[in-house]
Amino acid sequence: MNMYVFLYTLTDRAKRSKFWLWVLNVLLGRVIPFNRPHGFKLLLISDHVIRTGVENRRSNQNHLKGIHACAIATVAEFSAGFLLLSKLDPRRYRLIMSKIDIDYLFQAKESIVSESSLSPETLSNDIIAPLQTEDSILVKMQSNVDDISGNEIAHCCTTWQIKRWDRVRTQL
Repeated sequence: MNMYVFLYTLTDRAKRSKFWLWVLNVLLGRVIPFNRPHGFKLLLISDHVIRTGVENRRSNQNHLKGIHACAIATVAEFSAGFLLLSKLDPRRYRLIMSKIDIDYLFQAKESIVSESSLSPETLSNDIIAPLQTEDSILVKMQSNVDDISGNEIAHCCTTWQIKRWDRVRTQL
């Protein structure tokens, strides 16, 4: 079975089952080795929204015992990237982050949650339609990061280059 087909199947199951969400998180920890020691996790997968989270633990802390700015940025990037990945066929398109812009609003002293959403209209009009005629496009995704008490921690905008694999010049 193709790995990407398996990813779609597992993501679909994880929308409806905590067990399959756990399985997906375990597999993502192996596929994305950077995320494993930090504990980045998918918390919610729905048709148009992804929530990811990370705990305030020593490996994620800065010198002030808050969650490090890079961990906040990564959890925001993870929610936006996984949402796009779940909507596009990775066998046809390469997805790579080309820019990240983040506004830090409040110091994170407890676990945080990042939420990214993508409406069907935006997916259809701003992503799928242009990819029919262009080799690559740039897509901006918004992620809002809050702590578990509801404090706004950060607003993040990631820019993703989506390119057809047959137009990619560098090899894996």
